[in-house]
Amino acid sequence: MGTGRALSISLDDVRDKNQMQLKKLNTVLFPVRYNDKYYADAIASGEFTKLAYFSDICVGAIACRLEKKEGGAMRVYIMTLGVLAPYRGIGIGSKLLNHVLEMCSKQNMCEIYLHVQTNNEDAIKFYKKFGFEITDTIENYYINIEPRDCYVVTKSFAQPEASN
Repeated sequence: MGTGRALSISLDDVRDKNQMQLKKLNTVLFPVRYNDKYYADAIASGEFTKLAYFSDICVGAIACRLEKKEGGAMRVYIMTLGVLAPYRGIGIGSKLLNHVLEMCSKQNMCEIYLHVQTNNEDAIKFYKKFGFEITDTIENYYINIEPRDCYVVTKSFAQPEASN
């Protein structure tokens, strides 16, 4: 990508009419196939799922699911975050993640988490830059890919004190 010119990166909602773009990206980016529930959860999350465009070309996406913890607190699960290889390293993944982290703060989410394959050092390093920590290891999480183990990578948010 040319240096010295402003990068044209924009984000857009995922809707029924453009979810095919998310499906195509996922086919290229990830070694697993996602079912209809994945796409329904992604669309239901609203602002927590975004497509990323570089000069009007769809090159990345983040897809999240909103979950209610025991006690009623809400948290966000990052189902997928990916950017096409030629467009990595120019801030697109960071822009997608920063958008979701901002939404977490605005909507008082208690935490955000995801699963990362244990050998995916680039992803682990990326999330650690944003304050995520490895909080657990799950053996045999993945069925059809090696290694099968994953880390649970989590970022917690300070919750406003409840007033009495």
